[in-house]
Amino acid sequence: MPNDQYLAEIAAALASIAKSLEALAPVRPEDSPAIGAADAYHWDAEGERLMPVDQVARVPLALLKGIDQVQDILLRNTEQFARGHGANNTLLWGARGMGKSSLVKAVHADILARVDQGFRRLILIEISREDIESLPALMRLVAHQEERFIIFCDDLSFDSGEATYKSLKTILDGGLEGRPENVLFYATSNRRHLMPRDMIENERSTAINPGEAVEEKVSLSDRFGLWLGFHNCDQPTYLAMVRAYADHFGLDVDVDEEILMARAIEWSATRGARSGRVAIQFIRTLAGEMGKAI
Repeated sequence: MPNDQYLAEIAAALASIAKSLEALAPVRPEDSPAIGAADAYHWDAEGERLMPVDQVARVPLALLKGIDQVQDILLRNTEQFARGHGANNTLLWGARGMGKSSLVKAVHADILARVDQGFRRLILIEISREDIESLPALMRLVAHQEERFIIFCDDLSFDSGEATYKSLKTILDGGLEGRPENVLFYATSNRRHLMPRDMIENERSTAINPGEAVEEKVSLSDRFGLWLGFHNCDQPTYLAMVRAYADHFGLDVDVDEEILMARAIEWSATRGARSGRVAIQFIRTLAGEMGKAI
């Protein structure tokens, strides 16, 4: 076999192998557009890519009762950000079921519905608390996009022994890269300082310098420019939630209003709480009894 022909066959074989290996290689984030047509995404930390969410589970802003003050603050902060103005990272903390995550999603939807009011395109990205360490990669992915981004972490908290809060502190305020100007971070938590009280007390009792140890732990929450507190609602507010949900979903209740309210109160007593979550759970049961889906 002539030498030239032999070398040509080797080159062809190597080219074929290289093409096969290229086809098997995973798609890198930079090989595909970061943002598509969707308005909401979930961050896939392992693949370092954004997964579009076609249908976001949310309720209209007007349906959220008993949180008017914090609602106004978060809406104003988000409006400022969507216009390219100054805005703060926000921690929504407090009682379970009072609409913390619902408010974030409702505010996002409200701004999307008012595109004619000078807002830039606003994208909501959900990140799991387990993936917080991958925040720098996500920040770099969206930093040079034209859109504005709210990175949202629901039920954020840290337990004893976890050190991921340190990377979050750096991202929120400080570090060489810092937070891109087109990104805000919103988080919800049942804990004001994102850490259980016994963890903080343990630092006080075991550290060589208790004050500095505790300060290092709780200073994470200081990185949020806004703290919005959510508290358990009173009975009139809870009943207003029940009535608002019933009207919204078109449940023409045949029973007397007093009987309906009495049932709602009994339902909250069995749950041991009064909140928007308890109210919508009662409404789902009522709709089921009426043969309706909501």
